[in-house]
Amino acid sequence: MRQVFEGIAHLHENSIIHRDIKGGNILMSRDGIIKLADFGLARTFFPSQNLNYTNKVVTLWYRAPELILGMHNYTSAIDIWSIGYIVRK
Repeated sequence: MRQVFEGIAHLHENSIIHRDIKGGNILMSRDGIIKLADFGLARTFFPSQNLNYTNKVVTLWYRAPELILGMHNYTSAIDIWSIGYIVRK
């Protein structure tokens, strides 16, 4: 999980939200190296800009409450919520 958190931290530090973190998008090599996959829903993110995004992202099981409630201006916290759900499993 440390590698997953480091990968997401790298994305967020570079203003990218993955928006589809789930077990199927976390790949592990035979050497134990983790890679994040499926960046089809990823978007650039600038906290200073109040951009509206679609809330129809992230597989339902991993979806943060703000997305379920219909918010369109969310933050990179939705990725952290998804990781938290994976850790909880």
